[in-house]
Amino acid sequence: MSADTHPAADPRLTVVVPVRNEAGNIAALIAEIEAACAGLAPFEVVYVDDGSTDATPERLAEARAGRPWLRVLRHAASAGQSAAVRSGVAAARGGLVATLDGDGQNDPAFIPALVAALEQAGPGAGLAQGQRTGRKDGPFKMLQSRIANGVRGRILRDATRDTGCGLKVFRRAVYLRLPYFDALHRFMPALVAREGYAVVHRDVVDRPRLTGTSNYGLFDRLWVGLLDLAGVWWLIRRKRATPAVAEVGTPEIGPEIIPPIAPEAAIPGARPC
Repeated sequence: MSADTHPAADPRLTVVVPVRNEAGNIAALIAEIEAACAGLAPFEVVYVDDGSTDATPERLAEARAGRPWLRVLRHAASAGQSAAVRSGVAAARGGLVATLDGDGQNDPAFIPALVAALEQAGPGAGLAQGQRTGRKDGPFKMLQSRIANGVRGRILRDATRDTGCGLKVFRRAVYLRLPYFDALHRFMPALVAREGYAVVHRDVVDRPRLTGTSNYGLFDRLWVGLLDLAGVWWLIRRKRATPAVAEVGTPEIGPEIIPPIAPEAAIPGARPC
């Protein structure tokens, strides 16, 4: 990295943005994130380019100029949205992590409210989950989402209306405790609760994507969603109490003291740009 793009040390917040073929949305969304997070400084933004084949790498390179808080990771080949989020969280330097989709439908202006909600809830809360109002998706996708959320809610009882919203703020240490699998980001409320942490919810306003079309497949495809749902239900059923651990002669080890995961070890093929 050149000197003018060296990341800030010890940021309060890391914003992780997974993207694939979103060249037309890069500049405008980064400017919005910058404005939204100004009051949360020091912060950093980690874009994860999930094997884009358009001009996304070039637009990200241009955006990095003069922005010491902007970092870019790139997957050598597309690994999916969950893997991109995982790479970004593993590389994050902030104790709090915000995520949002890279197409512009998630408004970064709601990040401060989600950060405040999580911090106000105290250390026993692990996730502030956005829940969309005024959805801008097409009617078929909205119907699929409504059915999937209804089935999921009945089975997992996660008290969350809209787990598919990309706007989330969570504690990095809590996320790294969660079992990793494709579509993890869709089941975070249930899995965070499984670890013994509270989940708080805030409504956020959905908006149309800035440009282009969706580049990731729908979670709501029945044959995928039901398998994931069954797996998460099994994980919750098999959860056992986490023991309080203390080394003799030292204070008790709290639930957030966990070994760090190096980005390179977490997701093969993820490398900094």
